[in-house]
Amino acid sequence: MAAKANDFQTILSDLKQKRYLPVYFLMGEESYYIDEISNYIQNNVLSEEEREFNQVIVYGDSTTTKEVITMARRYPMMSKYVVIIVKEAQNLSDLDLLSFYLQKPQTSTILCFCHKYKKVDSRKKFVKDLEKVGVLFESKKLYDNQVPPFIVNYLKEKGLNIDPKATQLLTDLLGTDLSKVVNELDKLCISKLPNNLVTADVVSENVGINKDFNNFELLSALVNKDVMKAYRIARYFEQNPKNNPLVLTITVLFNFFSNLMLYYYIPDKSPYNVAKELGVNVYFAKDYQTAASKYNGWKTMEIISLLRIYDAKSKGVDSIGVSDGELLKELIYRILH
Repeated sequence: MAAKANDFQTILSDLKQKRYLPVYFLMGEESYYIDEISNYIQNNVLSEEEREFNQVIVYGDSTTTKEVITMARRYPMMSKYVVIIVKEAQNLSDLDLLSFYLQKPQTSTILCFCHKYKKVDSRKKFVKDLEKVGVLFESKKLYDNQVPPFIVNYLKEKGLNIDPKATQLLTDLLGTDLSKVVNELDKLCISKLPNNLVTADVVSENVGINKDFNNFELLSALVNKDVMKAYRIARYFEQNPKNNPLVLTITVLFNFFSNLMLYYYIPDKSPYNVAKELGVNVYFAKDYQTAASKYNGWKTMEIISLLRIYDAKSKGVDSIGVSDGELLKELIYRILH
């Protein structure tokens, strides 16, 4: 029986309990989960001594599915299992041949395919055969609002807590690339933190983000219509464009004002209900209350339209010769007035 598609925790839990299946086909845009599962198989199924004769790692651009099947059919030597890991499996051109192996897979072989950055056509016969005997896992990119819970849970497993502002700073800076997120979180994990708490100051010191000049503070300035603060941050962004790309700033603002549009239609505007309805930390619920008192529904719709326009301009549409810094200052002016 195959494990549930996209159920990363179930797959990893089964592996840790030595409940193995003969084939693991890991595919999708998010490489982090694929690496976590395949690395666990690579490092834990066999002992160090067993790996010498019973573990093989091959790459899709230098092998074929036929060759992989031949390796998978051999028996282990002084071990219970043979482990074969196919990295860069998206480069295999003859995956359809896998159907023949899946009719009767070798029970003493654990065969793991790492098919990164895209998924296979679910209509193919080998996919349907795979679902009957192995694991078919699609590793999807997280949505923006799924990254903060990921950060909180990852650090919690490492014995650390993080405050909401620090979480948002990391989310705004690192985006949805989990490999990048985890790399920065691991840096925090080896730092000596008072009370095991990650704060905005800790993030500023260890991750290279300015705690006073960032998208979080720019959004706060706009929410409170603090004109001077907004333009100070805009000037800083203009002077440091590499670390403050306009496209990321627009994404942060768009997410907030889109949520603000939804806020108007929430009957129960208590902080906990707002947080639940908008999928944000309750710490930020008050920002929507403040913003609603500064911007009415019509202005919010106008801002959302402006953000779409300036998103296009940030990508070169009708803005040849105009710097990102100039576009941002222009956008801020139009939001505030």
